[in-house]
Amino acid sequence: MDWQLLSLSFVTVFLAEIGDKSQLAAIALSGSSRSPQAVFLGTVTALVLASFVGVIIGEGVAAFLPAKLLKAGAAIGFALLALGILMNPED
Repeated sequence: MDWQLLSLSFVTVFLAEIGDKSQLAAIALSGSSRSPQAVFLGTVTALVLASFVGVIIGEGVAAFLPAKLLKAGAAIGFALLALGILMNPED
């Protein structure tokens, strides 16, 4: 196992998810629940499963499409998102 890649993935996702709607939902549920442990286990299971499905789908797509095409598609997608944000700054 590549521990550097594992650490980098963990830190990146952890920082990106701080204040995410999933965490806000978990906070709201655990505050009003009689069993915060069940909320924690359900939340962790859902996030791990969603990540697992994303990795499996990503691996499948990467097996059929060349890396250059995937990178070009991602670059175009990000550029379109940036243009959309720049065109509608008041949203």
